[in-house]
Amino acid sequence: MKSKTMPSFAAIGRFWFPVLALVVPLALIVVVTGQFGGLSLQRTVIEMLISIVIVVGLYVFVGNSGVISFGHATFVAIAAYASAWQTCCEMLKPITMSGLPHFLRDQSIPLLPSAIVSVLLAGTAAFLTGLVIMRLTGLAASISTLAVLFILNVVYSNWDSVTMGSASIVGLPTYVTAWIALICAVLAIVIAYLYQISAFGLAIRATREDEVAAAASGISLYWSRLIAFTLSGFLVGLGGVLQAHYLGTVSINNYFLSFTFLALAMLIVGGVGSLAGAVVGVVVITALVDIFRRLEGGISIGGQQWSLPAGTQELIIAGIMLLILVFRKDGIMAGREIGLPGQSQREKGLING
Repeated sequence: MKSKTMPSFAAIGRFWFPVLALVVPLALIVVVTGQFGGLSLQRTVIEMLISIVIVVGLYVFVGNSGVISFGHATFVAIAAYASAWQTCCEMLKPITMSGLPHFLRDQSIPLLPSAIVSVLLAGTAAFLTGLVIMRLTGLAASISTLAVLFILNVVYSNWDSVTMGSASIVGLPTYVTAWIALICAVLAIVIAYLYQISAFGLAIRATREDEVAAAASGISLYWSRLIAFTLSGFLVGLGGVLQAHYLGTVSINNYFLSFTFLALAMLIVGGVGSLAGAVVGVVVITALVDIFRRLEGGISIGGQQWSLPAGTQELIIAGIMLLILVFRKDGIMAGREIGLPGQSQREKGLING
């Protein structure tokens, strides 16, 4: 009995090791910062975990399809606003968002159902958008996602009776802790991993490597990308809900170009071609941003106060990104997952053929 059981446990361990190699360090970070870190560091960790949910969601489409999307902030915003409409203070909504339907304007929805509905709405929006955009390929598809982002920004910025325009919606319950953010990050990583090793993941990776050969093998470029785009929308929508209920406010200005390019920078620095790259990129960029933010705020050395000029962090991080892309064009992880010694990339979940 023992000889039959042990190999199965070993196989399960090898199967899940690429996920555990990402999840365990994140859990350790949460535990250590919770015990020994200050409030500022704990906030940075929560923001990092929320970013992991969003960037992993972005990876599901961009990393597997090879098509850069500039429009995923659209689905983050849709979920964030949907959650705000459902959970915002009942006394404020009739005054500040009088255009809402009465069942939203006059009452608040419980947190869990509102989160589920918001994520579903983001995924549905991704599906409907993808029905049109996924008929395009290459640069045309990327530019069309940017057009979607601009459309949402213009609509939400001027829909004063529902979104408060460019002002911020306040009064959202702030229930997101480090552990809730960690659970959601783990969920996003697991979903992304199971997707990329599935038949759907294999199909879309085949289209990424050679569209003509994939089509000749009977793989639908349209449907494989639409599935990835929709799943990606669900995951980034989850990140939008977390961000809204961590900050307690929602503003359309937070989901535009700077948000888009930061998420893409995290993905590209870590490595577009792997799930590990998405997670590592978020950790590295978050750490750099936090370090230089503190330096801009000023530190005391030898009784003297030293600080970097405002805006230095953007310049330095941009320079570091350039260096990484010049000397390691495939990112830090170079398109590889973390696995056991001797474990092939196919076993790690990178099914490239």
